Order: sequence, then structure tokens, then C-alpha cells
Amino acid sequence: MFQRILLVCVGNICRSPTAEYLLRDRLRDTSAQISSAGLGALEDHPMDATAAALLHEHGIDAQAHRGRQLQPSMLRDMDLVLVMEKSHAARIARLAPESSGKVLLLGKWLGEKEIPDPYGQSRPAFEHVYGLIDQAIARWLPYLTPSLSKAASS
Repeated sequence: MFQRILLVCVGNICRSPTAEYLLRDRLRDTSAQISSAGLGALEDHPMDATAAALLHEHGIDAQAHRGRQLQPSMLRDMDLVLVMEKSHAARIARLAPESSGKVLLLGKWLGEKEIPDPYGQSRPAFEHVYGLIDQAIARWLPYLTPSLSKAASS
């Protein structure tokens, strides 16, 4: 099982924290450590209000989130790094080539689907992205939890 999972986007105030908090919620009964960071983070900024509201409407409190910049040391410490777009994986490969093997698209199991950035757009764009992230996480769960993996194979 992957114990340390990092979600990465650009600003670390919309997509990656949404994925972080959704994944934390889904893996709350495990010992997994889940965090997020941005390639061009809006450091110390709270989560985008619309993204946070969508999580809140689904019973998840993300008020504690503050944007943080991705550092090479974070990548070394992770078992799995999930990115929103292929360009994010390419940037990480340039930043820390030794981490490339553990960097995958969050939308890998949705046919290598990229998760678009809703920043600065209207609520429907955020709802669409929330849905994609939720679907992507649901597809990752059998690979992240031993009990789900066993249930899926029986």
C-alpha cells in the first residue's frame, strides 16, 4: 500500500487540495499520509472559496488548508505523486528526475484523463472538476487500500 501520497497542481488552492481532502476522507480508516502542493503555489493562501464550498457541501472541512510550494524533498519522501496534467509530470521530471517513476496522473484510471484547472471560472467549472476528481479517486481506491484490492479480486 502507498503510505505517503502527494497531490500536485499549479496553485495548490483548487484541484490538488480538493483531491487531497477527498482522498483523506476516503482513506480515513488507513494510516496513509496525504498532502498536496503546487508547482507555482499561492503559498499560505486558503483554498479557493468555491472549491472549499463544494467540499463542505459533501461533508468535508478544508478550512485548514494553506497553499504550499512543491519542493524536491517532498517528492523524495512520497510513495506516490498524483498530478492533474501531463505537463505537471513533465515539470516534476525536470525538477526531480529521480521521482519520475512515482508520478502518475490522477486521471490515470479514467483513460489518462487530465483534470482541467477551474481557477477563475464559474461554479459549474468547479463542479465539473470536483466530479472528475471524485471519479478519479474512486478508480484509485482499489490500488491504495489492501482490503479494497482483495475485495475487488474475489
